[in-house]
Amino acid sequence: MPAQPTAYLVLASQRSGSTLLVESLRATGVAGEPQEFFQYLPNTSMSPQPREWFADTDDESILRLLDPIIEGKPDLAPAEIWRDYIRTVGRTPNGIWGGKLMWNQTPLLLSRAKDLPDRSGPGLLSAIRDVVGSDPVLIHVYRPDVISQAVSFWRAVQTRVWRGRPDPVRDARVEYHAGAIAHVVQMLRDQEEGWRNWFVEEDVQYIDVPYPVLWRNLTDVVAQILLAIGEDPRLAPAPVLERQADQRSDEWVDRYRADAEREGLPT
Repeated sequence: MPAQPTAYLVLASQRSGSTLLVESLRATGVAGEPQEFFQYLPNTSMSPQPREWFADTDDESILRLLDPIIEGKPDLAPAEIWRDYIRTVGRTPNGIWGGKLMWNQTPLLLSRAKDLPDRSGPGLLSAIRDVVGSDPVLIHVYRPDVISQAVSFWRAVQTRVWRGRPDPVRDARVEYHAGAIAHVVQMLRDQEEGWRNWFVEEDVQYIDVPYPVLWRNLTDVVAQILLAIGEDPRLAPAPVLERQADQRSDEWVDRYRADAEREGLPT
């Protein structure tokens, strides 16, 4: 009989609803301290800055809308220290660990994990196991409407507010830009394709959660995950975060669909 899982990892791409999920899991008090541990770039010790998401474009009409790059400090921690920190900080006193991983962060995870002295084998699944310390329950969150997802990302990357309501002053300055949204649409599609291909290549078992199901049934999804890690599903709370989408988001989605049809942009 397999051992009861004591960890879970949410697999997603940006603005897919993964924060809605992990914050409700965190609120249970028994489902780890799920963070996006693998977002910090080793050359800056920071998550990607706004212009770094558009590093492959020199379109000044996009870049002028984004904060300039600031210099960080390299992360010089050895792989074992890095791993031990993740294992410790992501765990609640009952021994449950939680975390979140985006597809664009998998190269960093693989690069750091390869330096661990007790690697169990090649591949992403082994790297996850080696860092977490066990085989976690994997939960894949995705957003079928990638245009809405991309619009959400483009607004957030301009305001640098990734959860909760946008700062009204910064949000008043954000601008629609079809080319920037097109760039994000393609990036998010590539990430989702990466996950789907990996699931097949390594025969990965996972719980699949589309965004419309998540935000309409968040408490039930949390209860399902609690059950999978051996915790009481009745601890699943009411949603602790609200959706950020508003009328402006809807208007930009409609505007981009029209622009994409006219100009042949990705959808």
